[in-house]
Amino acid sequence: MPNMSIVALHEMEFNQEADFFALLSEKELLKTKQGKPYFQVVFRDAFREVRFPVWSDAAVYKELRNLKPGTFCKLRAMYVMTPNFGAQLEIRRIRPVTDDDAKDGFDPIALRPKSPLSLENMFEELQRIAAEQLGKGNLLNLVTKILKDHRAGILTCVAARQHHHCYIGGLLEHTLSVTKIAIALVDHYHQTYPERKNDISRGLAVAGSILHDVGKVREYEPELGALRHSTEGELIGHALLSRDIIREAAKEIKLEPAIQTRLEHIVVAHQRFPDWGSAKPPMSLEAMIVHHADSCDALLGCFWNTFSQDMTDYELTSKKNVLGYPLLKPNKNVKS
Repeated sequence: MPNMSIVALHEMEFNQEADFFALLSEKELLKTKQGKPYFQVVFRDAFREVRFPVWSDAAVYKELRNLKPGTFCKLRAMYVMTPNFGAQLEIRRIRPVTDDDAKDGFDPIALRPKSPLSLENMFEELQRIAAEQLGKGNLLNLVTKILKDHRAGILTCVAARQHHHCYIGGLLEHTLSVTKIAIALVDHYHQTYPERKNDISRGLAVAGSILHDVGKVREYEPELGALRHSTEGELIGHALLSRDIIREAAKEIKLEPAIQTRLEHIVVAHQRFPDWGSAKPPMSLEAMIVHHADSCDALLGCFWNTFSQDMTDYELTSKKNVLGYPLLKPNKNVKS
C-alpha cells in the first residue's frame, strides 16, 4: 500500500481521502430482501465510530471476509456523507496492521474510546461509598470482596456495546453514577417519610447498585474494552452472571440467606422487562430504586451518545439512533 499522509479517523473531513488506522469493532454478514449479501461493519478510533454496509460487489469485500471483529487495520478510504446510510467510509484498501506500523504512529490504545474520568479515582470512590454506606458486616464484606476479586475487569470493561458508556471504564463510570443516584433516592424518601424509613434498606439499595452490572466482566470478551459478547454472556446475560458472582462470593462470606435472596433479586430484576433481559420485574422497593437509577443513567448515556454521533444541522437529531426517535439537542444558549 503506497503511503499517503496518515491522519486520525476522527480528524477526517467529509470527502477527504487518507490513510489511517482504525479498529474493526463489529462485522456482521447480512442479506438484503433480494438476497444480496453484505457486511455491516463498524470502524472506529477513540473519538469516532463509523457504521455502514459493504456490499458483496465492492472491491474490498473479499479482504473484509478474512478480518475478524477486534482486528486493528490500516485503511485507505474516503470519509463521505450518504443520504441513506449517513457517514461512511469508501474503502479503497485495507489490511491488518503489522509491527512496522508503529513507526507511523499506530497505537492500539488510541483506537479504543476511554472514560474521560480517572479509572483509579472512580474505583477508589466506589470503595469509599461502600465503606460509608454499608456499615460493618457481611454485606460490606461481600461487596468489598467482589470489587477486589474483579477489579481488573471492572476498571476496563464497557457498560454496553452501542447504547451507553461504550468505552474502556464505561462499566465503572456507569456503576458509580447509578450508585450515587440510588443513594440520592434513598435519602429523599428517608427524609420525606421518616416514619417509613425502615421500609427501604440503604444497604441493599447501595450494594445492589454497586453489583447490578458486575456480571458484565464475564458478559464481554476479556480484551481491553472489547465490544463483543462472550459465549456465556450471549447465552446467559449479565444479570444472571451478576447473581452467579454474588453466590460465589457469598459462600466464603456466609451472607445471611434472607439478605442474599433480596440482593440477588435486585440484580436479576434491574432491567425490569423480559425483552431487556430481566428474569423478574422489580418486586421490592430496593429493586425498584436500583432499576430507575440504572435506567436514568443508561438513558442519559444514550442521549449523549446520540448527540456525539449526529451529523445533522437541525435542532433535532436523526431518528437513526439506538432509541429509534429524534432527540432535541442541548441548547448552549439556554442558561441553567
